[in-house]
Amino acid sequence: MLSAAHDILRHQRAPGNQSHVDPGPIPVPHNGSSRFDCNSVSTAAVLLADILPTLLIKLLAPFGLHLLPYSPRVLVSGVCAAGSFILVAFSHSVGTSLGGVVLASISSGLGEITFLSLTSFYPRAVISWWSSGTGGAGLLGALSYLGLTQAGLSPQHTLLSMLGIPALLLVSYFLLLTSPAPQDPGGEEDTETAARQPLMSSEAPESKPDSGSSLSLQERWTVFKSLLPHIIPLVLVYFAEYFINQGLFELLFFRNMSLSHAEQYRWYQMLYQAGVFASRSSLRCCRIRYTWILALLQCFNLGFLMADVWFSFLPSIYLIFLIILYEGLLGGAAYVNTFHNIALETSDEHREFAMATACISDTLGISLSGALALPLHDFLCHLS
Repeated sequence: MLSAAHDILRHQRAPGNQSHVDPGPIPVPHNGSSRFDCNSVSTAAVLLADILPTLLIKLLAPFGLHLLPYSPRVLVSGVCAAGSFILVAFSHSVGTSLGGVVLASISSGLGEITFLSLTSFYPRAVISWWSSGTGGAGLLGALSYLGLTQAGLSPQHTLLSMLGIPALLLVSYFLLLTSPAPQDPGGEEDTETAARQPLMSSEAPESKPDSGSSLSLQERWTVFKSLLPHIIPLVLVYFAEYFINQGLFELLFFRNMSLSHAEQYRWYQMLYQAGVFASRSSLRCCRIRYTWILALLQCFNLGFLMADVWFSFLPSIYLIFLIILYEGLLGGAAYVNTFHNIALETSDEHREFAMATACISDTLGISLSGALALPLHDFLCHLS
C-alpha cells in the first residue's frame, strides 16, 4: 500500500480510466506556485491510515489479545488483507482508498503481533527466518507493484492481481505450518492448551511455554522496563526512515528524466525494501548488539536528505538510490537484531509477552513520523 501511496493520492479516477493515475509519463503538479511537484495531500496521509490501526492493536494486545486463539487471528488478518486490495482497487475517492489502507493496517498489525508471539513456541532461529520473510514480503510487494505498473498494467489491476497473497497466507498457516514441539515437561490446563493451540489440527501440542497471560501486572511492568534499551533505538530508527519514506520521497523529485514523478517514487520504495530484505536476512552473517548505533546513522540519513530537499545539492537520482538502499539496510538490521537480542535476553516465561510488547516500537516510530511529515509537506509545498 505504501508503494501505491503516490498513485492513491495523485488523481481521482477519471471517467473511462481504471487507474488512480494517468498512464502518461508527464507529471501534473497540483501546486503550480511551489518548486516541488506536490500532491494536494502528503503521502504521509496514507502512512497514517496504514499505521494508526496497527498502533492501536499493538497497544491493546498485551492486555487481552492472548485470550483469542491464534487461528481466528490469522483468519481475520487474511480476510482484511483481501478486503483492502478490493476496496482500494475499486475506489472512486481518496477517502474510500484510505479505508482500504486501514483494512491493510489491521491485517498487518494483527498478523505481525500474532506471528511474533508465535515465534516464542519455536527455536530462537525462527526470529531470523521471520525477519527475512517480512523483508522479502516488502521487497516482493514493492517490486511487483513497480514491475506490473511499468509493464503497463493499471494500479487497479495490479492490486487485484495480489489477491492470491492472502489466500496463500491462509493455506500456509492452516495446511503447511506444523505445530511446535513440546518445550516444557510440565503441561498446562486443557483449556489453556486449547486457547494456545496455533493451528487448526486434530492434535494439540503436548505442552507450551508459560503464557504471557499468566504474568502479573508487576511482572509485565518489570519486563517492559527491561525492554526499553531495545525499544527506544528501534523507535528512532523507524521514525527517521519513515519520515524519509513518506515525508521526503515525494519531494526528492528529479525533473527532465525519463522516469515520471510516480515512477521515481515507486523506485524509491522498491530500493528501500531491497535494503530491508538484505539486512533482515543477514543475522547469521552479522549480529549487532548495540542497535543505538543504527539509530544514530538513520537519524543522520534523515538530516542529510532533509538538507537535500531544501538545497537540492545532489546532482543525480542515482545517488539518492544508493542512500535509500543504505537506509533500508539500516532499518532491516535494526529490526532483526532488536528481536534477536530480546529473544536471547528474556526468559522462556517472559518471551511471548516481550515479543508482543517490543513490536510496538516500529509502529510507534512510524506513527510519529507520519504525524510530523504532514505539516512538513504542507510547509514545503507552499514555498515558491
